[in-house]
Amino acid sequence: MARILRDYPCVSLNIADFNGEIDFDQIFGRCGAVHIEIGSGKGTFLVNQARAEPAVNFLGIEQAGKYWRYAVDRIGRWGLTNVRIIRTDAAQFLTYFVGEACIDCFHIYFPDPWPKRRHHKRRFFCAGNVQQLLRCLKRGGIIQVATDHSDYFEQIKTLLAAQESQVEEIEFIPPAGAERGEWVGTNFERKYLKEQRAIFCLAVRKI
Repeated sequence: MARILRDYPCVSLNIADFNGEIDFDQIFGRCGAVHIEIGSGKGTFLVNQARAEPAVNFLGIEQAGKYWRYAVDRIGRWGLTNVRIIRTDAAQFLTYFVGEACIDCFHIYFPDPWPKRRHHKRRFFCAGNVQQLLRCLKRGGIIQVATDHSDYFEQIKTLLAAQESQVEEIEFIPPAGAERGEWVGTNFERKYLKEQRAIFCLAVRKI
């Protein structure tokens, strides 16, 4: 029998309910550090990290409806009060709904590499989106990235290196859900490791 996915209004946010910059203290009902995961998939990272860091507020962004519904159900079943998730385009969300210097960390794990050259323009990492990430980050805020795609990783490194006056490379810290031999501990990573793909990781801090 297929699992019935429930909606949890206390977990899922509707982009139509917002007009302008989001007040994170309001949507979480408390003050606290805010971490955003771009591309949350089925919510593996969000569940594990939110359980490990209950004092941190986590917001997941996922555009694919089937993954978003699963993540909402999963987070809701765990009864996590420090996680929210929204179904929307990440680039537009950052541009229109996230204010300056209000985010403590961005987690971007296994973003779609759009491997065909003609589709590279669809990749999340581009000069404009990197600028938005840095605009939203607090001073000392962190961007953590992982991918299995070497070409995309080189592009990401180049884009971040171009911002050397704003960021410095730091050690990548594996999230709470990462097991031995893993960098992130997501479903995608576990699939790729079984296929013996290399995993590339990078972390930078805003200075």
